[in-house]
Amino acid sequence: MDTVIIGIAGGTGSGKSTFTNRLKHEFADDVAVVYHDNYYRRQDDVPFEQRKKVNYDHPDSLETDLMIEHLKKLKRGEAIDCPVYDYSVHNRSDRTLHIEPKKIILTEGILLLADPRLRELIDIRIYVEADADERILRRIVRDVKERGRDLDNIVEQYLTTVKPMHYLYVEPTRTTADIVINSGMNDVAFDIVKSKIRLLLEEG
Repeated sequence: MDTVIIGIAGGTGSGKSTFTNRLKHEFADDVAVVYHDNYYRRQDDVPFEQRKKVNYDHPDSLETDLMIEHLKKLKRGEAIDCPVYDYSVHNRSDRTLHIEPKKIILTEGILLLADPRLRELIDIRIYVEADADERILRRIVRDVKERGRDLDNIVEQYLTTVKPMHYLYVEPTRTTADIVINSGMNDVAFDIVKSKIRLLLEEG
């Protein structure tokens, strides 16, 4: 089985998770999903108040080496136990997620295309972009509703780390993508990627 890794990158709130979830829903158990966010470094020795201030939008905040190792294992046909990140405590949880190898591996994350070694492993690179105003609004709604954050903390984090890191590390990776789409709800782009995945699955 020749595994094909599809990487979906883009800024915070761009719609990459929406696009990833649509593909996952479409193909169900025929694909596996590996989220770069789950590889944020463990910070057991860092107090909670300090963990809140860590720059999570810098490549150094992620244990990308481990993700690369895991993707290589999946490509070899080996299962992995992926870490699980808990946003409410800004740390890895004690749980892991068992992922079996599949023909199609979807990967997703804002910095997915920033590391050349990781980029090299990805066979099809997709970058999802959106207007900056839309992205911050989506992030606020998500962080308040899903992650229990307060507005002041979200705004401070956005201005001090999220926005500058986007322009420094995330947006430049747009040029490395095979496909650039303007929304996670772009049906034309979704149909194209869906057709490609279906073709790959039929090839076996």
